[in-house]
Amino acid sequence: MYLRHLQVTDFRSWEHVDLPLEPGPTVLVGQNGRGKTNLIEAIGYVATLGSHRVATDAPLIRHGCERALVRVAVVNEGRELTVELEIAPGRANRARVNRGAVGRPRDVLGILRTVLFSPEDLALVRGDPGERRRFLDELLVLRAPRYAGVRSEYDKVLKQRNALLKSAGKRRGDDPYALSTLEVWDNHLATAGAQLLAARLNLVADLAPHTAAAYAGVAPDSRPARIAYRSGLGESLPVGYGVPGGERADEEKLAGILLEALGESRAAELERGVSLVGPHRDELELVLGEAPAKGYASHGESWSFALALRLGSYELLRGEAGGEPVLLLDDVFAELDRRRRARLAEVAASAEQVLVTAAVDEDVPEELAGTRFAVSEGEVRRA
Repeated sequence: MYLRHLQVTDFRSWEHVDLPLEPGPTVLVGQNGRGKTNLIEAIGYVATLGSHRVATDAPLIRHGCERALVRVAVVNEGRELTVELEIAPGRANRARVNRGAVGRPRDVLGILRTVLFSPEDLALVRGDPGERRRFLDELLVLRAPRYAGVRSEYDKVLKQRNALLKSAGKRRGDDPYALSTLEVWDNHLATAGAQLLAARLNLVADLAPHTAAAYAGVAPDSRPARIAYRSGLGESLPVGYGVPGGERADEEKLAGILLEALGESRAAELERGVSLVGPHRDELELVLGEAPAKGYASHGESWSFALALRLGSYELLRGEAGGEPVLLLDDVFAELDRRRRARLAEVAASAEQVLVTAAVDEDVPEELAGTRFAVSEGEVRRA
């Protein structure tokens, strides 16, 4: 899989850019603040329908404009598809494939797959659990686009159930109608939650060996790294779920376990007015040796773990159906020491397509000396 063309209009700082692309390495070089990352962000948005830098779409629109357009041409196994996204905060975004409108923007997910490594990834190790849950869910969607709908459904059910818990709790939970309605939402949450939980557990089981191997490659003198899924279900979770080589997670079995856990936590949930059980409370554990990476890893170890998560994701996706993902490396080589730079460059050089941003030419390893573009204020030109 590779991008043949990128076009953006009124996206971030760019009024308009037409960028022809080729397989292999492409490097965007320019001083900080010139818009290199904005182009990488636009590509990532097509793949995930989200930004790796901000939580909402509004900052993606150029100042003074009402909408932004991102158009890409994607070639996968000889077949080319053009995807166009119109981003309009306050209104429904619109999407087209080969100039034909699609029902929902998320229908374009899976056409382009990317793995992005950026300075913001340090939050995967040092940030709160929400950062790591987001990492898992975005990787799930890249792996199987249908999980965008599963995640959306779970979030909708969770919001409705929390609203009901809050209103019922204010009446001390003695409203028979509210409690019977809550039982209905318990079933909805257990069903949607089981789908998301099973997918996450199976993903972690598959990703763990790739992450451990990637970490050993970039930090061979460090303690061994591993990842594990920690569910609020605790010991109720069947042994072997989420473990490499273990039993694949079963949605039906998990739905029953979740429903039972919701019943047991009913009093506490009514008291606090929030749902205390479900995938939204879970955590992806990052462990170095016997200690959690967060709080115990050095700066270099934290960078290595973040890099290992992305490289592990890349190796997982490239080994599955759907086309090898495009690798996006946003201004990361300047943050890495010689060994980590060499390992990342080795993997990147083998990719079908990799796009790299850097402030100066010297930050880019020789292995990635492919097509180069100079990025200046409002202009991208072939170097």
